[in-house]
Amino acid sequence: MEEKKIVRAEGERKPASAPIKVEGKPKALRIGAVACWVVAIVFEVLCVLIVAGKISMFSQPLTGIIVTLVVDMLFALGGSLLWKKANHIDPASEANKTKFWLWNNLGVIITALAFIPAIIVILLSKNIDKKTKTFGTIVAVIAMAIAGVGSYDFNPVSQEELQETYGNPDLDVYWVATGEKYHTHADCQHLKSSTQEEIIVGSIGQAEEAGKTELCKTCFKRDQKEKEAAANNALETPAVEEE
Repeated sequence: MEEKKIVRAEGERKPASAPIKVEGKPKALRIGAVACWVVAIVFEVLCVLIVAGKISMFSQPLTGIIVTLVVDMLFALGGSLLWKKANHIDPASEANKTKFWLWNNLGVIITALAFIPAIIVILLSKNIDKKTKTFGTIVAVIAMAIAGVGSYDFNPVSQEELQETYGNPDLDVYWVATGEKYHTHADCQHLKSSTQEEIIVGSIGQAEEAGKTELCKTCFKRDQKEKEAAANNALETPAVEEE
């Protein structure tokens, strides 16, 4: 593939004038997350009904308990992963600390709701034997732990962080004449595959003036990975002792 020519944007470099938007559909992701969480709660209810002897979906109560708890875990975790992805595309603002905390911990909260009531019912039930109660509790606790850890966002993103990272007028971003995306990497596959012969480089404000409204999600993911790698390297690199 022929190397594209990179040209400097005309005019003065400017900071971002609008909130940074990452390419994606956060609303659809949040709807998908809520749908998954609803299914998780439904399977928790099924588990409770099996323990209470109200329904007999399987020959052995323990089998029904394990199956419903595993499905509960899968949907609880799936919903949380979708929610975290939406948060990184459209993050909450740290200005509202309550919403910011809730938005970034909602997956963990839902996971707790999807398992703790079932665990309590299993422990207090008089309809199942001791073996079923023991194994059912163990499975429930393990499933909740797996879903809980997977639901927690160890690197939450805020609106302020996005603005600080990408809104700086000194940051170079790249775009082509067509489309609505700008990129933080000149070698992004989407720029390379463009039919345009020139790649324009400038500040994000200049990109906005050129009609570019969203940060490329591929570049954003690459930035996130590089950020995490740099943080891990900083933790792993031993401090040099001064003589």
